[in-house]
Amino acid sequence: MIRLAIEAALEAGKFLKQSVGNIKTVETKLGQETNLVTEIDKKSEELIIGMIRNKYPDHDFLAEESGSHDRKSEYRWIIDPLDGTLNFTHGVPLYSVSIAVERRGEIVAGVVYEPNLGELFTVEKGKGALLNQKPIRVSKVDRLIESMLVTGFPYTIRDNPNNAVQHFVNMLMKAQGIRRLGSAAVDLAYVACGRFEGFWEVSLSPWDMAAGVLLVQEAGGRFTDFRGSASSVYGKQVLATNGLIHDALVGILERGFSEGVATSRS
Repeated sequence: MIRLAIEAALEAGKFLKQSVGNIKTVETKLGQETNLVTEIDKKSEELIIGMIRNKYPDHDFLAEESGSHDRKSEYRWIIDPLDGTLNFTHGVPLYSVSIAVERRGEIVAGVVYEPNLGELFTVEKGKGALLNQKPIRVSKVDRLIESMLVTGFPYTIRDNPNNAVQHFVNMLMKAQGIRRLGSAAVDLAYVACGRFEGFWEVSLSPWDMAAGVLLVQEAGGRFTDFRGSASSVYGKQVLATNGLIHDALVGILERGFSEGVATSRS
C-alpha cells in the first residue's frame, strides 16, 4: 500500500506541476471567498482514487473534493489531491499531495509529496519517517526563543475562530520566528524533518493532516490538541512539535483562550 501511495502521489504531483498556469475554472467552497477549488484539484483526486481503486476496489476513501466513499472496508485512504490551492492558483511554487492509509481507525502509512522541490516524505507506523528514502528526525531545540514555528489560518479567520488571532500574536512574542507556508501537509512534514520545531492550527480536516501527523510521530515528535490531550486526525485542533517545546506551546495556547480578542468584519 505504501508503494501504491508513493506512485499515486508522484503521478499527481507531476500532473499538478504540468498544470500550473492552465487553470480554467476557480470556484469557492461554502461561499468562502478564500476557500478555493479548481478543476485541477478535482482531476488530481480522480487520478489518485483511480490508481488506488484499480488495485483495491473494495477500500474506502475520504477525499477533500469528493468526500467519503464508504464501502465498509477495514481500510480507508485519506486524500488531499492539492494541499495549497491558493498558492497554486497564484503561481506560488509550494503545494503538495497528501495520501494516508487508515486501518480500523488508525493511520498506518502516509505520503506527502512536494513536487516543486521533489521532496517525497513517506512513513509507516512503527518503521520511522523518511525524506527521499533517508531517515528523518525532529529537531533537538528545547527553547522556545530558539524555535521556528509554522502555522496556518482558517478560511474563517475574519471571525477569529477559537481565538486564532490571539494565539498567533502570543506565539509571535515568544518564538524566534513564525512562518505561514500555505500547505498544512508540508508544515507537518517540515516539523518531522526538523526544519520547524512546532506547528499549530485551529481548524483542519483529516485530509490536511493524516499523513503529516504520522510523519511527526514516527520522527520522534508529539501530536495533541491545544490542551495537550490525546487527539486524532478527526479533531479540528492540531498541535505538532518536536516534543521538547510542546508543553510551552500548550501554555501559550491556554493563555490565548483566556485572553481572546474581538475582531469585526471590514
